[in-house]
Amino acid sequence: MNEKKIEIFDVDNNRIMPVETIEKSNEEWKKILTPEQYEVTTNQGTEQPFTCTYEKIKENGTYRCIRCGTALFKAGTKFESGTGWPSFYEPVSPLNVKERPDNSFGRQRTEVVCARCGAHLGHVFDDGPPPTGKRYCINGVALRFAASL
Repeated sequence: MNEKKIEIFDVDNNRIMPVETIEKSNEEWKKILTPEQYEVTTNQGTEQPFTCTYEKIKENGTYRCIRCGTALFKAGTKFESGTGWPSFYEPVSPLNVKERPDNSFGRQRTEVVCARCGAHLGHVFDDGPPPTGKRYCINGVALRFAASL
């Protein structure tokens, strides 16, 4: 097994920590994810807009990667974008997500993936609110919500 370490921001311990990346075969991911979660996170799919229950959640907490549990976005950075997908103006830390060019469908976009396991999360755009001006438009099926106590 290829054990590669990266640093991520651990919200539970409030510090940067080294972690091992998580690599699984497509067959392994298929066994632990729903078909829709697999399609979105592995094949860069997109869920239907306005179908995610996370769009309506107002509780305090953290949105984590559905595949590996890495903390990705804090609830306090979520905003109503009107797009039908959960939108955030910044990740927990730039260490926890990676951005890469996506030129599919004849458009230039920036894909957002989990830094630890490589799960496709969605895209980031430059039309978000202050303070960052960013809109991380994220597929809800790529996330799981953990409410704060």
